[in-house]
Amino acid sequence: MPMNVILLERVPKLGQMGDVVKVKPGFARNFLLPQTKALRATKDNIAYFESQRKTLEAQNLERRKDAEAVAAKMSDLKVTLIRQASESLQLYGSVTSRDIADAAAAGGVKLERSQVELDKPIKALGAHKIKVHLHPEVVVEISALVARSPDEAEFLAKGGTLVAETERAALEAAEAAQRAAAQAAALFEAKPAAEGEAAAETTDEAPAEEAAVEKK
Repeated sequence: MPMNVILLERVPKLGQMGDVVKVKPGFARNFLLPQTKALRATKDNIAYFESQRKTLEAQNLERRKDAEAVAAKMSDLKVTLIRQASESLQLYGSVTSRDIADAAAAGGVKLERSQVELDKPIKALGAHKIKVHLHPEVVVEISALVARSPDEAEFLAKGGTLVAETERAALEAAEAAQRAAAQAAALFEAKPAAEGEAAAETTDEAPAEEAAVEKK
């Protein structure tokens, strides 16, 4: 049976501060209530919220300003995660939100695992865009560079794209075939041209021979 709660802050896909919404009991007990994001929507709690609304809104505004300042500094943040992977670029394992938070902390940026939005673990090498929730109303996007070495991570940071060995072989074969086709086409064009020049020379020689016969 759904539970009615009153939100103490904005919750994505749920509502704004002060909204009374229906949620699953497990979601309320395991997330909203223990993290002080909501209260049970009882008559007393609704009255309490209304009495504290201005204070809560002022506190929320202050936290949002702080988060916006942090977001401005994090706009170009790139965190590096060195992992082993196969030739097809698939990781032997995966990268989780905790791993990204730890990598950010190693770079001097403190993040909580819960702030990192990751629908599913990362299982391939490459540069991955990750959303970080610094505040219910402030989200910043950072880059997670998952690579096999620091040099490879630097390559990704500069905008490079990793190519699997199987794809690389296919690309090289396609390029070789394209070069061979171009060379064949050039040879084909050159052969008729050479034949045309030879024919022209034969035509030029014929009148000269006829003239020699007439003189005799």
